[in-house]
Amino acid sequence: MAQKESDWKRQLMEKEKEIAALKNKLEQLEKNHASVLELQDKVMQLSPLTAKPALSNEDIMRYSRQLLLPELGVKGQLNLSGTSVLIVGCGGLGCPLAQYLAAAGIGRLGLLDYDEVELSNLHRQVLHGEENQGQAKALSAATAVKRLNSTVECIPYHLQLSPENALQLIQQYDIVADCSDNVPTRYLVNDACVLSGKPLVSASALRLEGQLTVYNYQGGPCYRCLYPRPPPPETVTNCSDGGVLGVVPGIMGCFQALEVLKIASGQGSSCAQQLLMFDAQAFRFRSIRLRPKQAGCAACGESPSVTQLIDYEAFCGSAATDKCRKLNLLSKDQRITVQEYKSVVDTSGHHILLDVRPLVEVDICHLPFSLNIPLSSLEQRKSEDIRLLQQRIIQLKQQMAGDCQPPVYVICKLGNDSQKAVQILEKMSGSEMDSFTVKDICGGLMAWAKNIDSTFPQY
Repeated sequence: MAQKESDWKRQLMEKEKEIAALKNKLEQLEKNHASVLELQDKVMQLSPLTAKPALSNEDIMRYSRQLLLPELGVKGQLNLSGTSVLIVGCGGLGCPLAQYLAAAGIGRLGLLDYDEVELSNLHRQVLHGEENQGQAKALSAATAVKRLNSTVECIPYHLQLSPENALQLIQQYDIVADCSDNVPTRYLVNDACVLSGKPLVSASALRLEGQLTVYNYQGGPCYRCLYPRPPPPETVTNCSDGGVLGVVPGIMGCFQALEVLKIASGQGSSCAQQLLMFDAQAFRFRSIRLRPKQAGCAACGESPSVTQLIDYEAFCGSAATDKCRKLNLLSKDQRITVQEYKSVVDTSGHHILLDVRPLVEVDICHLPFSLNIPLSSLEQRKSEDIRLLQQRIIQLKQQMAGDCQPPVYVICKLGNDSQKAVQILEKMSGSEMDSFTVKDICGGLMAWAKNIDSTFPQY
């Protein structure tokens, strides 16, 4: 009877989750529809942008230091005033990019970002301040840019770039700068730029490394020429997962600004078929020559198959967001919630909690009764770590007595690496060490902080 009641409750919870998911999907569709209408209104309000006929005395004073450059001069400055640039992402790359484009006198800046300012943004997203927490990033960035140069037209777009609105928006701008931090958006922006015939200045930054190139410019390759197929979602790391030193996207955003200004002023880009790579740890730059535009490219080739924008989240198998990704590698039977794990802790001490995060994350915060063996150690089958786990399993087996399989619960930050660890450990159980049962804890330590212990640090 108790088992039937438990099964009924579980089925009810699953149905409630399905209903909640459908509601979220409906809300998202409604938001997308509203964003399309909002975008249409903004685009309709945009008047054609033309270069100034001449520089005013104020312009000459403001831009005097760059007007002295023979490579720019008055003609180049007038070209800047007649150029519009769309910045996709007002984060670590987009902030310094917007700042320097506005300072240099770009005529119009479109600032697009779906997100709001959070405390964890401020170490790298330098246009936002503590007082902007909770505010739309696009609006926060536009306000900061206008303080710097009120003569630049700034248009904030607080919305998610999507296949429904990207083409209409990108067609209104001369140059596009991709400052996003996810693969679906990179493909979306690339395809929209190819279909619209717009140059794309793209950069990325992760940990202590950065990259920069210019796509779809003067006969050069597009993003799909180099990456015809997206990488497996589980191999992709963003700043939320892997971390980044704030100055690195700052440097790469400045390089983006440099290339945009060169293109806009008429000098042309040096990166049309070059990939600039920056290693901040060694303070080393490398430039790699990219392969040319591919005749068989699905987007810009001789017979392109991409003639309209598609569902890029489905194409890439991941969400178009820079938030921490959520993998789903295991069945429901292989996972438990943090609430269920809390019950295990409260009712029985006979288990092993295995924390598979790197040591640098364990130093930030950890549960005091956990055993740390990084996922990389399990993947490499490091003998000292495998022996340590084996010893813990043997000790637990002795404490439990009887012929039983000790339970091992695996945790990480968000429940992604822990799922990979469960897959590895299941293969090891009974073959490389004594038998044991293993389950992943859904949502990891951040779910623990949110649902169980509000004093536990979040990062």
